[in-house]
Amino acid sequence: MKILVVGLGLIGGSICKALKKYTPHFVAGCDINHDIEYSALRDVAIDEEFQGIFSGFDLVIMSLFPEATEKYLNENIAKFSKNTLITDVCGIKGDFSARIKSMADENGMRYIGMHPMAGKEFGGYHNSNADLFSKANFILTPFADSSEEDITLLKNLAAEIGAGKIVVTSPENHDKMIAYTSQLAHIVSSAYVKSPELSLECGFSGGSFQDMTRIATMNERMWTDLFMQNRENLIYELDTLIENLSKYNTALKNSDTDEMLRLIAEGRQLKEENLRHRQGQPN
Repeated sequence: MKILVVGLGLIGGSICKALKKYTPHFVAGCDINHDIEYSALRDVAIDEEFQGIFSGFDLVIMSLFPEATEKYLNENIAKFSKNTLITDVCGIKGDFSARIKSMADENGMRYIGMHPMAGKEFGGYHNSNADLFSKANFILTPFADSSEEDITLLKNLAAEIGAGKIVVTSPENHDKMIAYTSQLAHIVSSAYVKSPELSLECGFSGGSFQDMTRIATMNERMWTDLFMQNRENLIYELDTLIENLSKYNTALKNSDTDEMLRLIAEGRQLKEENLRHRQGQPN
């Protein structure tokens, strides 16, 4: 295929590098920062910089923030060849995907959302890696009228660049689950580092501290956009977490050892059941 990747940050750059390392596809790269395009060309992460000619691509991978994705497509989607397949890698689907699909339908294009569950503490092209997606979960979010051929094409592409488990679900279910598995964790990490003890942690922290705080370095513009577009699902998860945390707080305030034992055992049992379920699931 002839593929255009729009946005050469951490995810877009890694997609380009993975495509060039593991597939025979032709890859063009587009970034608002032309120095990044030159770097990608020098790294053989792309075959060519985007020349401003929108026609002739089989697949366009939008690797921008949600707001920027909509803006770019609003300005340029009519310039692409008819029947081009468009996908995006945004961490929000739902209404966002419905708007992109509407644009695609109006312009004779096809659209299916995609979300690779991979990342790093720090973004940008220079942190991108061809193996970022190795064994990562990939989520595809087709619509009821999406073709099986397009779903299979994106499944195969994800597998080619290293995907482990590939999940096909609706845009709405994607947002419901991602609120719990990703967005909630980012909010907890951001809140966790606001303790006044943070500046004194050196020499006292171990793996648990690093695990809890790693993603607090998230990009505030992108994640605010993601949170706000998924706020109803995220509010539900936050309310549930706060309710559960209050039980631990109450047990401590009441010096209730039995209740604390029960709460910790309950959490352990739920996680052990989750691990057994994961290990029993076929890819």
